[in-house]
Amino acid sequence: MTTTNFAGIIPAIITPFDDRDRFHPAAFERLVERLFASGIDGLYVNGQTGEGLLQSVEQRKQVAEVALRCSPPGKAVIVHVGAYRTSDALDLARHAAAHGAHAIASLPPLGSYSFAEIRAYYHALAAVSDLPLLIYYFPAIAPAIQAAAQVLELLEIPNVIGLKFTDFDLYKMSVVIRRRGCVIFNGYDEIFVAGLLMGASGGIGTFYNLVPELFVETFNLSRQGRWEEARDVQKRINELVEIGLRFPLIPAIKTILKWQGLDCGEALEPRRRLTAEESSQLRELLRNSSFHTLAAPIQ
Repeated sequence: MTTTNFAGIIPAIITPFDDRDRFHPAAFERLVERLFASGIDGLYVNGQTGEGLLQSVEQRKQVAEVALRCSPPGKAVIVHVGAYRTSDALDLARHAAAHGAHAIASLPPLGSYSFAEIRAYYHALAAVSDLPLLIYYFPAIAPAIQAAAQVLELLEIPNVIGLKFTDFDLYKMSVVIRRRGCVIFNGYDEIFVAGLLMGASGGIGTFYNLVPELFVETFNLSRQGRWEEARDVQKRINELVEIGLRFPLIPAIKTILKWQGLDCGEALEPRRRLTAEESSQLRELLRNSSFHTLAAPIQ
């Protein structure tokens, strides 16, 4: 199929659940509508922010189908298919291809795997469909991939078009771009501008669920070469990031969305919900910040 351009602002979208931990399609559709109204370029579905690894394969398929159905034409839907079992990842990849996804992505297998084992996993995943594949460079949780040479080797796999780069070593990102030239999405929200400056094609992130318009603005300013203004918006984004990272992140994001009138339920276990004290602290921090409107329901 004809794909969109893989660049720009791609929220790693939250997955809403009901009180029985089942996918809540209506809440998800509302969140999708809100995000696209802000000018984003696509969705990253069932990643870590979307709690993909904690859901069943069948439920992940349902989430992907709703995301694809609700996304406007010309917007990229990237389905994260990473799983603990290779067979599950392949099943999810086939499903994504059959239902019109624009690309798939995957974390490396999580655990004490060798680089050779991870490389074999990505080979299998890339071969199961014709969809473009984004690998995931995240050494904090997958330490078997550390060196730029390893990333470059994975990028040689047919159908692999690039990666999500979640690391503070942006020099390594620049080396990959210089030697290979590929699609790279910046992963850490707090260094989004720096990632763009070093050559990232766009960003995939968690805080995009709360303030997508600020990331859109940052990206547009960078495209115009207005780096000082982009840096100023990044400083504002980081005010929110610094607040959010004081708490368990996914529960905090879901709590704020609920205050905004979009109840996405609780995070799946073993993640815990915020305590009453933490919720109160979060609200107070937001009220004393430039993001005070996030601390109360929309009127």
